[in-house]
Amino acid sequence: MKKVLYKILLGVNVLFAFALLLSYLAVHVSPEKVAFPALFGLAYPYLLLVNILLVIAWAMLLKYEALISVIVIAVGYTHLSNYFRLTNPEGTMEGTFQVLSYNLRLFNILEKGNKGSERNVMEFLKKQQPDIICLQEFYGTGNPDRKVNEIRNFVGYNYNSHIKVIGSGRNRYYGIVTFSRFPVIGRGEIIHPQSPSLSIYTDILIQKDTFRVFNNHLQSFRLKSMERSFIEEITLQDDGKTLGEMKNISLSLRNGFKRRARQADLVKAHINLSEYPVIVTGDFNDTPVSYTYNRIRKGLNDAFVSSGYGAGFTYRGNYPANRIDYVLYDKALECKYFEIIKVRYSDHYPVTGYFKLTE
Repeated sequence: MKKVLYKILLGVNVLFAFALLLSYLAVHVSPEKVAFPALFGLAYPYLLLVNILLVIAWAMLLKYEALISVIVIAVGYTHLSNYFRLTNPEGTMEGTFQVLSYNLRLFNILEKGNKGSERNVMEFLKKQQPDIICLQEFYGTGNPDRKVNEIRNFVGYNYNSHIKVIGSGRNRYYGIVTFSRFPVIGRGEIIHPQSPSLSIYTDILIQKDTFRVFNNHLQSFRLKSMERSFIEEITLQDDGKTLGEMKNISLSLRNGFKRRARQADLVKAHINLSEYPVIVTGDFNDTPVSYTYNRIRKGLNDAFVSSGYGAGFTYRGNYPANRIDYVLYDKALECKYFEIIKVRYSDHYPVTGYFKLTE
C-alpha cells in the first residue's frame, strides 16, 4: 500500500512540476504562434502553490523527492518575485508624485443590488488626491465631458483630462480616461482593431521633464453575457461568435491570449517610438507570467516589484484571484512606494505608486 501511495504522489508531483515548467514558456512564446503555454502561465500561482505543498509533503516524509519541485520553483524564481515581495522597502515619499490606476468595472452598473459604486469611487479619489489618475472601464450617460467635469469638481482639483469613449445610440458610453494635476501638452490613442479594448497616451509635463503616460485596458477573455451585449451595442459591432463558440471555454481563452498578444505588440511599438520617458498603467488582463506582461515590461521597471510588499493580487472577482493591473515606469523615475489598495468598489483593486525623478 505504501508503494502505491508513493507512486501516486510521485506521479502527481512530476505532473505538476512539468506543468509549472510549461508555465515559464508563456513569457517567451507569443500565443499567436502557440497558445497552450499561455494557459499554464495563467494558472502559475496555483501551480506554484501545489508544488509548494508537494515540497512540504515530501519533507514531512523525509524524502529527497522534495527536490523535484524545489528545483522547478528555483528555475522560475524571477516569476515568483513578480508575484510576491517579502522585503518591505523603506523610503520617504517626500517630493514624490502619485500615479493611480483603477479598473472601475463600469461602476458596477450591471450588478444586482449595486449600491453607490460611483459615489464610493469618487469619495475614494477625493481622499487619495493622486497627481495622475488612470481609469479603465469608465462609464457614463450623456456628455462625457460633463462627467469629467463632475469628477473634477467632486475630487476638488482642476485636473487636466484625456478621455476616449465609445458611445451608443442610447446615449451611454464606455471608455478610458487619464487625469493629471500637471500640464498636459499632448494626447494620442492606440487603435486596437475589432476590439473594445482601449489604449491612450498623454504627454504630461512633470516639473521640467515631459513623460508619456500610457493608460491601457487590454482584451479580456470573454465578458459575461450582459457585459458582452452592452459592449457590442456601444461599439455597434458583432464579432460573429456563435452561441456554441461562446460556450467553448478553450476557444475563448485562446482568442483572448491571441488578441492580447497583438495588442501588447502594438502598445510596445508605441512605447519604443516615444520621444519621452514613459509610465505605463492599466488593466492588462494578463498575469506576470504571460507574453503580454513580458512584452510590454521589457526595458521598464515594475512598481510592485520595485517597491511593493506581500502578494500582488489585484483582481478579486468571480474568477480566481490574480495580478493583472500594473504601473510600469522608465529608468528616468524612481518608485519610492507602491500599494494595492484593498477597497471593494470594483472587481479590481486600485494600484498606486509614488515616484521621484532620478538625479
